[in-house]
Amino acid sequence: MIKDTLERIPGGMMVVPLLLGAIINTVAPNILRMEGFTQALFVDSVEVFAALYLLCAGAQLNLRSLGVSVAKGATLLGVKWLVAAVFTLLAFWFGGENGLWLGLAPLAIMAAMSNSNGIMYMAVASQYGNKEDKAAYSILVLNDGPLLTMIALSIFGVMGFVEGMFSLNAFLTVLIPLVIGIIIGNIDTKMRDMLVRGSDIIIPFLAFALGMGINLTDVISGGISGILLGLLTLLFTGGVAYFVFKALGWSPIVGAAEGTTAGNAVMVPGVIASANASFASVAPLATVQVAASAVTTAILLPIALTFLVKFTKPTMNETEQEIDYKADQKLS
Repeated sequence: MIKDTLERIPGGMMVVPLLLGAIINTVAPNILRMEGFTQALFVDSVEVFAALYLLCAGAQLNLRSLGVSVAKGATLLGVKWLVAAVFTLLAFWFGGENGLWLGLAPLAIMAAMSNSNGIMYMAVASQYGNKEDKAAYSILVLNDGPLLTMIALSIFGVMGFVEGMFSLNAFLTVLIPLVIGIIIGNIDTKMRDMLVRGSDIIIPFLAFALGMGINLTDVISGGISGILLGLLTLLFTGGVAYFVFKALGWSPIVGAAEGTTAGNAVMVPGVIASANASFASVAPLATVQVAASAVTTAILLPIALTFLVKFTKPTMNETEQEIDYKADQKLS
């Protein structure tokens, strides 16, 4: 009954647990924070579940299709950065005397629109994409943190090049589970079968733990400007990626999954301000606006996907995924 109900909701295995976790975290944040197994499973498990999901996703990837994964990841990364850069440049050009455009700090725009929620992407790719879409996350991880924001601000001439833009260690921590999964899946097809089945179990638990890190009051504290930033991120970064993927013959729903702001993007304004003191005065406002955007997109993306699915036939449905997977088994 529960599973059937969730499956009738597009992305239900992701959105329902996520919203439930967010509501609990907002109303009674300590109810599941009792240490021990309960807190470890429902609150502190995001990184573990995300790593395990990456391993399972890697197991589904046949090395013959690796190039497609890189192409998809690079396309999404480029679209995300380009749209964010355009809006940030507009904000610098048309900002008022206070440096704000539509009430938004240019720093907040770049940070929020260039950093995508990887967990949301993986959940959507699991339901509407294929193995290449899942493996593309190994490229998308490059938009985590201040890297893309610093590059854009440096190009615009408002920030000098500084060290620490790219963390090799952070990149490797994402890449290693994926690579291990690829090795296991390409060596042993029975292990691949087991890991493929396991990936579906991870999503609702991962989504709930992610929700336990969301406080719905951040939308209020971020004000109308923070919500506006979330809407711009959803409509334009997700929208452009949707049409680009559709034009390339890939699943447009997976492209639309990039219309989010990562929770870790909240730290970007502070990092930028520490590297360049000229941003110190606007960093607090930018931080709040980015936080509001992260919460807004986390809530609205699943709802937007619900409408998109009604009017869009994904490039690859579940039956086609099964056919594709069986073909890989024969090749292995």
